[in-house]
Amino acid sequence: MVDTNQVLDIIVSGSLNRGIAAIVVLLISFLVARFLGNLTSKVLRELNTNKILKESFGVRAPVEQIISKGVYYIVLFIGVILALNQLGLSTIILYIILIIIGIILVSFIVLALKDFVPNVFASIWIHQKKIIEVGDNIEFKDVSGKVIEINLTETRIESKDKEIVLLPNSLLLREKIKKKKK
Repeated sequence: MVDTNQVLDIIVSGSLNRGIAAIVVLLISFLVARFLGNLTSKVLRELNTNKILKESFGVRAPVEQIISKGVYYIVLFIGVILALNQLGLSTIILYIILIIIGIILVSFIVLALKDFVPNVFASIWIHQKKIIEVGDNIEFKDVSGKVIEINLTETRIESKDKEIVLLPNSLLLREKIKKKKK
């Protein structure tokens, strides 16, 4: 005959062990994520990634910080999945969580690039068709001045008052531009 108290002890101790294992996995993944995030940040800082991207491509975003935080969260996410696996959650729940997180990430990426992509294509079009060039005097809406730079996302115009005006490249293609003779 099986004693019910012994069965309950076995069930509770097994659940307790899995819970402790899940917490240990989370703690270890937190430490590993922090270490790898800091290591990535230091390596990218040594390579002067932000400076190189700013000088070469005009990117002013803190790329070093973004990549190091990305590494941190990816490792932490893997740790959460391993901890959930220790608790005995089925793979279907893990797949559902992955799909939801994937949809959220794709949404963030789309929202982040919604202005960037049209500006890049407009920049390529402006350079290819030579619509405006550096040194041209243009008039755009209520802004007039000399084009001093055309980069990937924007065009810099110096007005007669020596003010620098930044215009998104996609806006330049959508609106009428008056090009003055040099």
